[in-house]
Amino acid sequence: MVKHQPLQVYERQLCLSCLTGIYGCRWKRYQRSHDDTTKWECLWSLILFFTFSLLLVWFYFWWEAHNDYSEFNWFLYNRSGEWSDGTVPILATTAAGFTYIAFLMILALCHVAVGQQLNLHWLHKIGVTVALLTTIIGVISVTQMWGEEWDVVWISLQATGPFLHIGALAAVTALAWLVAGQVARAEKTRFQAMVLLLYLTVLLTLYFIPLSISSPCIMERGSLKAAPAIIGHQGAPMLAPENTLLSFNRALQRNVSGLETDVTISLDGVPFLMRDRTLRRTTNVRRVFPERQYEDASLFNWTDLSTLNAGQWFLKDDPFWTVQYMSTTERWSVGNQTVCSLEQMLKLAAKYKSSALFTVRRPPVSHPHHNDWVNLTLDTVLGSGIPQQQVMWTVDSNREMVRKVAPGFQQTSVQKLPFDTLHHNGISRLLLRYNQASEQDIRLYKENNISVSLYTVNEPWLYSLLWCSGVPSVSSEAPQVLRKLHYPLWLMTPDEYCLIWISTDLISFAVVLGIFIFQNYHMIRWRMSGMRSYNPEQIMLSAAVRRSSRDVNIMKEKLIFSEVSNGVNGDEAYSENGFNYYTN
Repeated sequence: MVKHQPLQVYERQLCLSCLTGIYGCRWKRYQRSHDDTTKWECLWSLILFFTFSLLLVWFYFWWEAHNDYSEFNWFLYNRSGEWSDGTVPILATTAAGFTYIAFLMILALCHVAVGQQLNLHWLHKIGVTVALLTTIIGVISVTQMWGEEWDVVWISLQATGPFLHIGALAAVTALAWLVAGQVARAEKTRFQAMVLLLYLTVLLTLYFIPLSISSPCIMERGSLKAAPAIIGHQGAPMLAPENTLLSFNRALQRNVSGLETDVTISLDGVPFLMRDRTLRRTTNVRRVFPERQYEDASLFNWTDLSTLNAGQWFLKDDPFWTVQYMSTTERWSVGNQTVCSLEQMLKLAAKYKSSALFTVRRPPVSHPHHNDWVNLTLDTVLGSGIPQQQVMWTVDSNREMVRKVAPGFQQTSVQKLPFDTLHHNGISRLLLRYNQASEQDIRLYKENNISVSLYTVNEPWLYSLLWCSGVPSVSSEAPQVLRKLHYPLWLMTPDEYCLIWISTDLISFAVVLGIFIFQNYHMIRWRMSGMRSYNPEQIMLSAAVRRSSRDVNIMKEKLIFSEVSNGVNGDEAYSENGFNYYTN
């Protein structure tokens, strides 16, 4: 009598176990499934994809907003009253969240590739929910507090758009392997058509999206204008404390064309340099005048202001992470800076034949110079000895009087006004934030003999973009960085960009077509050859071949049959007709 005893011998699949285990805590073979993903899990997959997309935009926003980190920290200081680098925790949490969500996305795609049922573990669902809600709260908060900064996304796309297009096309082309496999394994024609339609829509959109991409840096090389002049915004605040003589000297050493600062009027009528409303952030007023630390900076007289230290805070807070690169001598020099007056800055600018650009904050109503602050500032400028042609006057109050007293001043506006208004007021220059003037605006202003200066430009990519746009000058906190740029980061002619675009599309199309043909080779051959050339056995073999590798590898098992015969002594194993027999 022969007894058949089928046994299953499983092949270990460590990679698959790790894949399903990390994603859904399905470490055991019996926990995995090749069934269709449930609607609930499909919903969570959509939530995961949406969270990934949102985090990708959020991450890109903060990556490009690096140009304005100082501005963001200053906003936080004005709201909280305490200085801190608020970008550090935001960048840390954003990087961690994006890495985590991107990892889950990769695991989900791997599940689809090997045909495993998607089943996100509940801990991951909590993590995805936290990441989604945190990002949404962050987006809302930034929109309310710093809404204009979102413009940096659209501006940066002019610099990164052509390269992001190539990267996106490469990613979608790589997904063709996954999509082709799904189409080959799908049993429902409707599902195949839906997947193909969705994929081809995305692919064709990427093929033709360069038609909507425009960049000033796509131009003929002969049309490139001279590099924008660089104005030191508060001097060189990355190298020395802002609005100090050391900061202005460091900027002038980098061959800036001008100096920009913020002016406040002291109690006794001395214009001095201070950006904040109070003295708490940039001086040691907390130690010298602790009871007056929250008072308006304009309520201090010049004698008291002269006793304050304006450099120790820079060494302590290290706002630009540059103190570690300073020598002992440089640190001593930084730590002994004092509050700088407008007259001192103007004399320094006159010495180096540099232009001077400044804005003046009007003193509060209770201030003794609330009404004559313009006259005080004008007298200080005229008494400093700086040539009038080097002064950019931005104060709107009593502008007509200033034009009569100092006709050589370059009348400058900090607002976008109609051309007629600008010409009527004798304004020949504009000082605007970099997101307030487009390439077309710059061209129109130039045609109307109005020079435009844009602030604050710290990153090489933004400087390159404005260079290609024809901007005459920029205000920067990082003149030492921009001065190293002798040519735009990238510049290509329209013909070169068109060649790159078409070549990339053709390569992508060829790769996608090859992947689909390879993945569906057996099905295509079966349909082209017709059913008549197949006998029943061939049809079954063809169907087996067309089965996906994941179906074949669901459970690699071997049936071992044991034959027990009373007449056979010893152990003997043999194979016959594809079966392994064990005899005893």
